Amino acid sequence: MMQHQLSIEARFRPEILERILRVVRHRGFQVCAMNMASGANTNNINIEMTVASQRSVDLLSTQLSKLMDVACVQIQQQTTQQIRA
Repeated sequence: MMQHQLSIEARFRPEILERILRVVRHRGFQVCAMNMASGANTNNINIEMTVASQRSVDLLSTQLSKLMDVACVQIQQQTTQQIRA
């Protein structure tokens, strides 16, 4: 599986993390690592996420961008590292 690093900026809502994780799961990606922190403005959160899948990360990025409270999704790094299950 290929690993991809995403940076997500979203408006803070109690349900936003659940929505993001649901999209990741439905699109066939596995969360390898995740870090969430409040931004300078407490109305926003920043999520750094490493996901793995055989699928294209662009498909996941596009779907995450469509979520109501997500402001920005950036693909930080595309690692060619193979993960064995």
